[in-house]
Amino acid sequence: MLRNHDSRHASPIGPVSGTTPQGPGKEDGADDTPMAPMIPARDGEAFEVLSGRADAGVLVLCDHASNHVPPDLHDLGLPPADLRRHIAWDPGAAGVARHLARLLGAPAVLSRFSRLLADPNRGLDDPTLVMRIADGSVIPGNAELDETGRRERIRRFWRPYDEAISETIEAMRHAGRAPLLLSIHTFTPVWRGVPRPWHAGLLFDPACPSISPRMTAALRARLPDATIGANEPYSGGLPGDTLDRHGVRKGLEHTLVEIRHDLLADDEAQRAWAEHLAHALQEVLDEAVAAAPNSAPKETRRES
Repeated sequence: MLRNHDSRHASPIGPVSGTTPQGPGKEDGADDTPMAPMIPARDGEAFEVLSGRADAGVLVLCDHASNHVPPDLHDLGLPPADLRRHIAWDPGAAGVARHLARLLGAPAVLSRFSRLLADPNRGLDDPTLVMRIADGSVIPGNAELDETGRRERIRRFWRPYDEAISETIEAMRHAGRAPLLLSIHTFTPVWRGVPRPWHAGLLFDPACPSISPRMTAALRARLPDATIGANEPYSGGLPGDTLDRHGVRKGLEHTLVEIRHDLLADDEAQRAWAEHLAHALQEVLDEAVAAAPNSAPKETRRES
């Protein structure tokens, strides 16, 4: 496992430690500082919102957290082994997202359905939103899906997840601090027989890189023995994807992290990567504060 490095700074965005942040209640001897507003935990068939501070300054996202297919859709006609493959979800991503949200004291929004039902990281006009063939496997439950069936998938799965993100962003803005969006994904160690050398990569739209180049540099400095890619193993900037809809179009800072999923085989590894990301993000924000010592870091927005 890649070695964890000690933190050198206090976090400007929330707790970064080995323990779960405490809630907003006062302890004996505490001062009269007003309680921090909280984003409440809630869930639906298509999404789960993890509670966190509304003023955390960060919202963690996990588009492909689950490989769940509701019983009425009969596993889309696939054998269990296919639903465990990367075509159905991002293995390990949910664990990293949960640990990261706890470390930052931040809320998170995770999907609760397989990407094979309707990929939440695709725009509504993207022909790959509902895949009929995925990595060489025909998806029987999608193969003959008509437009009515496609609209129902969007209504039942894609839209509630998308709305949960929008509602959480608005609640955080209402609390006085627009969030930076940190989206967690994983990728396969081998693609079409070719090994992928990267341990992780930061994906971004070259026309709107936001904090991704700085996060890439911070992770490379923290993990000098790792191979951290910039727009690897593939390029970001897909029109209509989650960060395009909620980051670029809403003027919010954002980045998408891809981690090779064989490096996330257990909870310990997932937590370790969450710590790496939390401290790299801290470094990036510390640098921003140092560059503008006379301005309070309330929110950051993409330059127009």
